[in-house]
Amino acid sequence: MTYAFCMPLFNHNKSMLRLGVIALAGVLLAGCASMPAGQRSALAEWKPSPNHALRKPSIIVLHYTVEDTLDGSHDILSDPKRKHPVSSHYLLDRDGRLLQLVPDHLAAWHAGVGNWGAMRDLNQTSIGIEIVNTGSEPFPDAQIDALIALLGDLTTRHDIPRSQVIGHADLAPGRKIDPGQFFPWKKLADAGFGIWPQGELIDPPPGFDPWMALRVIGYRIDNPRAALHSFRLRFRGIDDGDRGTEKSASNIAQENAQALPALQPEDLRILYALTRQQ
Repeated sequence: MTYAFCMPLFNHNKSMLRLGVIALAGVLLAGCASMPAGQRSALAEWKPSPNHALRKPSIIVLHYTVEDTLDGSHDILSDPKRKHPVSSHYLLDRDGRLLQLVPDHLAAWHAGVGNWGAMRDLNQTSIGIEIVNTGSEPFPDAQIDALIALLGDLTTRHDIPRSQVIGHADLAPGRKIDPGQFFPWKKLADAGFGIWPQGELIDPPPGFDPWMALRVIGYRIDNPRAALHSFRLRFRGIDDGDRGTEKSASNIAQENAQALPALQPEDLRILYALTRQQ
């Protein structure tokens, strides 16, 4: 009698256990779908993109969209059927509206080939922010104010050094020029983000090596013209048109054996100031 009574009770308990496990799994899956706590910004509306992979962020990369609208940019950044799918973690409109497309702890496909200092696979180490801008217009104050707020949020939550905010052109000289010559890097620096020369700019001493200075800052210098172009875009707001082109290693070596591009006095002063701040 006791044995006959206990068997159904045991089976009932197993059924309840299964239901509990299923319910718990559902909660966990729902949590994954809505993103783990601390992996998204409370400042942004969550509109996910499937184009991502897992990693830990340690630097932030800024882009402009070229596409003129938020919706058009979102369509591009969340289309898995493109030949080369692209995405970013955040998409920032001109009026300050902010969308999050990919969780912070996953790798969005925004950086492509390039490096910054010792960092090589920037998709795996960075948070990407796409800013709605055609590349030929100023950035509205509302947009930059929202960006500064987002940078404060990201650097705090992920313990990213505030200096580790760069542009796409910085990591991919000769291949990319965004966020372009109109981006207000000094305004970001005044808010404490990125690097910017501080104090009075003075001429460097004899023997100062500007190409080594570019390398110390983080630029790759295997294509000096491209590195100088990206440097001027960021620190002088100048697009001199001499981007260099992506060349084979042998072509670059041949060009480097010839005369290096000439640096202007302002280039040298800025480089000297930046290296003294390292």
